[in-house]
Amino acid sequence: MTELGRGQDVSLETARRFSVAPMIDWTDRHCRYLHRLLTRRGLLFTEMITTGAVIHGDTERHLRFDPAEQPVALQLGGSDPADLAAATRQGDLYGYDEINLNVGCPSDRVQSGKFGACLMAEPDLVAECVRAMRSATDKPVTVKCRIGIDDQDIEESLDRFADKMAEAGVAALYVHARKAWLQGLSPKENRTIPPLNYPRVYRLRQRLAPLPMMINGGIETFEQIDEHLQHMDGVMLGRAAYHNPMMLAEVDQRLFGDEPSTLTLAEIIEAMADYAEAQLQTGTRLNNIARHMLGLANGRPGARQFRQILSVDACKPKAGPEVFMHALSVVEERAEAVAS
Repeated sequence: MTELGRGQDVSLETARRFSVAPMIDWTDRHCRYLHRLLTRRGLLFTEMITTGAVIHGDTERHLRFDPAEQPVALQLGGSDPADLAAATRQGDLYGYDEINLNVGCPSDRVQSGKFGACLMAEPDLVAECVRAMRSATDKPVTVKCRIGIDDQDIEESLDRFADKMAEAGVAALYVHARKAWLQGLSPKENRTIPPLNYPRVYRLRQRLAPLPMMINGGIETFEQIDEHLQHMDGVMLGRAAYHNPMMLAEVDQRLFGDEPSTLTLAEIIEAMADYAEAQLQTGTRLNNIARHMLGLANGRPGARQFRQILSVDACKPKAGPEVFMHALSVVEERAEAVAS
């Protein structure tokens, strides 16, 4: 990665002020490379990777990343303490800055494997997992959770869960301010239907201070971010950051006090073209990179055609970085036409 987007030498505690959430099938290493071009300060997360994939699968494919992505956290999914310790050791070897345990994903596949949000009902087991992970690394071990599941009383059960995490030595908590309904709602519905309860997360953070705590769920604007930072140590954005990646170019100025970004769309596309050129030599298909770039031109003349070119042309046999440059040229030409 060029100096254009290389991650700053920023402390993990500072980076947690803004993070991009782990999202299955989305926040892979190509996505994180793009996001790091846009923010040099925030904390990036991998997708959730199961312990089985790390221990028994293609470890190199799952865990490799460009050091320029740092600071970057590895999120693991699992519920067996020994397996989580083994996967944590692997993450430590690859140089991740933080190891995070997923206790928030509500998908059926995750439930059947007894990990994710269903673990909110087993705080003692999760605490054992955290202790096992901590024994395997000197890096911070953190947990991402919901405020509760199903019919749990979110006052009593969330306090009990968080207290167990603190006793186990968790370094920080990331709390999605919604319950997960494991029966009756799909994973997609679980992202929108259960009501947000930010005040409950604020109270938890106040009670457990100084344990660092970040809030997640339904956050889309910098105005909302500013409000949450009055109460929390950091904010975590998911789909808003993914679908509108250019908002990340404002993060370093608005949240970390840097000078305003001078980054242009052309510079981003050119950097991604260089990245793609190198990745294609290793067998990566262009569409695996292009799919994360669809929102870069949002709000600009020609944005629809930009997305179409990246969606269609990047899938063609032997597609190369020229696809990115073609998409850019369409936006630039439309901008010139509007200006004239």
